[in-house]
Amino acid sequence: MQTRPGLFFVKSSPDAISSGKGETFVKHYKTFLESVLAGICIGIGGTVFLSVENRIAGSFLFAIGLFVICTRGFALFTGKVGYIPENKPSYILTVLLIWCGNFMGTGMTALLLRMTRISGLSERAASLVDTKLTDTPLSILILAVFCGMLMFIGVDGFKTLSDIGRYIAVFMAVSVFILCGFEHCIANMFYFSLAGSWSLKMLGYLLLMTAGNALGGMLIPLVRKAVSAGSKPV
Repeated sequence: MQTRPGLFFVKSSPDAISSGKGETFVKHYKTFLESVLAGICIGIGGTVFLSVENRIAGSFLFAIGLFVICTRGFALFTGKVGYIPENKPSYILTVLLIWCGNFMGTGMTALLLRMTRISGLSERAASLVDTKLTDTPLSILILAVFCGMLMFIGVDGFKTLSDIGRYIAVFMAVSVFILCGFEHCIANMFYFSLAGSWSLKMLGYLLLMTAGNALGGMLIPLVRKAVSAGSKPV
């Protein structure tokens, strides 16, 4: 029995395929641009943190970066990685693209600042970087995991809470991770770039921080998913 074309099968025309590829490209391009902007926002947050003497004030002001990212819909790695368990495997590639865009945004911000009259902040960044590089890999990983948890709490709180609660979640999560000394891979991209002394060890520690942020960010969603699955009737 022959099946008439068009009844059960739809042939994809070259134009349709081209259109699909075009839409995918535009989507990824938009995501990349949003991630670059997010990196710039984190760079601005890092700049104000380095500019003030009071750590409490600096931690609060740093949160302007995440505030703008959440309210403008920009793409931040530590705000997106926690949702990997709730998405298709292809989402991992999107998260990696965001990481690259964040890297570019923080790097551009640091490079431009080194050309300005506040380039002296690079010395404070270098001091901060030295503290991180003299730490042990295990310590860096653990501190990054806790930061990832807080970032997920802040971003998810912004998405799920209402009124002023969503903004409190953002500012509290950022302030707490900074005051605790937890490791945020995107913020450290900025500090490493502003210090102007990239090395293989820096890159290795950055990847370790990235892994820790990812583990911490996914911890709550994974537990939530497991509890949800366990509560379903058999």
